Amino acid sequence: MIALEGKDLAFSYIDSPVLFSNVNIQVKKGECVALTGASGSGKSTLCHILAGIIPRSIEGNVQGKVFLLGDEIQTLSLVQTVQRVGMLFQNPDSQLFSPTVEDEIAFGPENLCLPREEIARRIAHSLQSVQMSEFRQARTNELSQGQKQLVALAAVLALEPKVLIFDEALAPLDSHHHGLVQEIIQTLKRRGKVILIVEHDPEEIKIVDRVYELRDRRIWEVYK
Repeated sequence: MIALEGKDLAFSYIDSPVLFSNVNIQVKKGECVALTGASGSGKSTLCHILAGIIPRSIEGNVQGKVFLLGDEIQTLSLVQTVQRVGMLFQNPDSQLFSPTVEDEIAFGPENLCLPREEIARRIAHSLQSVQMSEFRQARTNELSQGQKQLVALAAVLALEPKVLIFDEALAPLDSHHHGLVQEIIQTLKRRGKVILIVEHDPEEIKIVDRVYELRDRRIWEVYK
């Protein structure tokens, strides 16, 4: 089953030249796929399109279609979208807004109007998934960069999306947290999550099944 698919995608920012065109990408259920390319090639932009952030929250000219778990993403509401796909960014400070770890992870489920018991379950489970249970009451601004990234990941997991996009989320991590996040990704994959990882050097990610490269405004499947 194809869980995430971009078909004939092309994009340009307002009053800017075309960033890429004729882009076709597929991620199947149970796969971990890497997306690589030079800086400025459009990797993050493509991820924003696949996650529905463009054009919902960021303006631009998008052509083509994105399918998320079989449905065209433009037919999905924001609530439906965030429950299907979650995205983790390079800088966790851009994703953390609440004073405590618990508040941060509760924010998403609370906005889904879930019952209090379900919110508590999701907080506990997501923290356990990223090995941060002991930091539940910690203040987010007192955490290390690696710990912040784990909390940001826990907040994404609390929405229980089937598809996860890591937009160079491992790049700022020290060796310990880099290895830990790779272990977490392996566990998530075994649990059936669909994973797309953006990385400059896919050789650093030993767990991917396939690799795409954005180059010369096109996308290429470079190796399996």
